[in-house]
Amino acid sequence: MASTSIQKVSHGKYDVFLSFRGEDTRKSFTGHLYAALKNKGIYVFRDDKELEKGGSISPELLKAIEESRISIIVLSKNYASSTWCLDELAKIVECKNRKDQILPIFYDVEPTVVRKQTASFGEAFAKHEEAFRNNVEKVQTWRDALKTVANKSGWELKDR
Repeated sequence: MASTSIQKVSHGKYDVFLSFRGEDTRKSFTGHLYAALKNKGIYVFRDDKELEKGGSISPELLKAIEESRISIIVLSKNYASSTWCLDELAKIVECKNRKDQILPIFYDVEPTVVRKQTASFGEAFAKHEEAFRNNVEKVQTWRDALKTVANKSGWELKDR
């Protein structure tokens, strides 16, 4: 009789990595989304720390991105103004750029604004290009990551 073995396949430490601009949505939409996911038994990573301006992403945060099955990105008007969010997004795209592993939510921002980096996204990138004029590759990585995410099917939500 042949023996069979069942292998446990690791799907990561977290079900969902939640990426968002804290000051835009932490106490509103993202807070409600986080609570709803948790109430359904979904294990969500959400960085609750108030981050220092100019600080770099911690190794723990990068590991959480790597160990999550999917990423939900709440793209709000000021998302692109945060280099932290953009670094996070670049890592998400690097790790999760496969079908159905990145779920964008366009919160009070049109997907075309994100894709073409106009309006508030364009203003943010004008500042980033000045601040990172000696590291244009980094800025281009952020631009490419935003285009990748904006080209995915997601949800458009308006603040009500």
